[in-house]
Amino acid sequence: MPKTDKKTEPASFEEAVKRLEEIVARMETGAEDLDAMVKDFEEGRALVDFCGARLAAIERKVEILTRRADGSAEAKPFAEEP
Repeated sequence: MPKTDKKTEPASFEEAVKRLEEIVARMETGAEDLDAMVKDFEEGRALVDFCGARLAAIERKVEILTRRADGSAEAKPFAEEP
């Protein structure tokens, strides 16, 4: 059976963010060789996708939870911090 380098999906959003921070810190040092940096970039891209999907799911859940009693919903965008 071929060996894969594919990482398992993070257990939580927070775990994914922590791993992303580790990857960014390591890449910013510039001490890694090109192959290692590419692997880190690929893992980071997968983590960003995971985080984006989790945030989208939470946004949908919040919208459902804020529906009015009459079934209508007032969808308001999340306020971005300045």
